[in-house]
Amino acid sequence: MASATQFKVGESKGWTVPEDPNFYSQWAESNRFQIGDSLLFVYPQGQDSVLLVKQEDYNTCNTSSFIEAYRDGNTVFTLSSSGPFYFISGNQENCLKHESLVVVVMGEKSNATAPSLPPSPSMASPPPPPESIIGTPITSPSVETISPPSAGSTMVMSLMTSVGALIGSLLYVL
Repeated sequence: MASATQFKVGESKGWTVPEDPNFYSQWAESNRFQIGDSLLFVYPQGQDSVLLVKQEDYNTCNTSSFIEAYRDGNTVFTLSSSGPFYFISGNQENCLKHESLVVVVMGEKSNATAPSLPPSPSMASPPPPPESIIGTPITSPSVETISPPSAGSTMVMSLMTSVGALIGSLLYVL
């Protein structure tokens, strides 16, 4: 297993109201987070905080409902499972100004090997020819000769095709 990485949220800017509303989403998209990695949130203690919230609270900047709250100014949060983690500023006004972050943690790689697949039909050998059952050879079923359609049935089919095309074009126009 690879060693865990600590990511400083916002890099040199830290956890603050961003100038660019897409700053934290672009930052998160430019990194790959794995189970065991951690996020370091650096912000002025007493002036801001970090809230771990549910997606609904993230979407509405609801600072009154949270899973965990951090106010120490130097918060380290360990990513303990795969999936999304939602963070917002504990200051609702800051959150509304896009001080919020979604981090998606990748799942663990499986060391199990993939099951082997059967060969494709083009690669498989053809089935053996049929054998006789109790001494009676298997024969192909008899083929009946089919006579061509009569002139009357051909006219009916042609008329039905024309009516169907007319109805289809009328429906298309409507």
